[in-house]
Amino acid sequence: MSGGERSYSFPKGMRLLRPREFRKVYQEGRRRSTRVCLVYYRSNNLSRFRVGITTPKAIGNAVIRNRVRRRLREVIRLNQAALPPGWDVVLNPRAEVAGMPFPNLAQEILHLLPSRPPGASAAKPPVRPGI
Repeated sequence: MSGGERSYSFPKGMRLLRPREFRKVYQEGRRRSTRVCLVYYRSNNLSRFRVGITTPKAIGNAVIRNRVRRRLREVIRLNQAALPPGWDVVLNPRAEVAGMPFPNLAQEILHLLPSRPPGASAAKPPVRPGI
């Protein structure tokens, strides 16, 4: 990769992979929700943003659940430069995600994610303004 180019990869270091990592976010984190997704988030004391995706069977069969996961990963991958470091996030999509146009999905998901690093404000992370 040459000088000014950005990496759009989605390495394992940016993902929550182990059940205990997910459990920690569920138990110790906060949550936000909209009609399309429930988001759990907690500070991770790391210099990177990490994300995990769970897709309940209520969304549909395996083909639909896999498509939903791919679309959510793509939202994160394309917007990783705008995501603040220091958070573990678990996305739990709802059935509406499967049929949403990608730009609308991206807007909804980015609206739910923390917009500042942990400790940047005393209260919970502010919601991103209408993107």
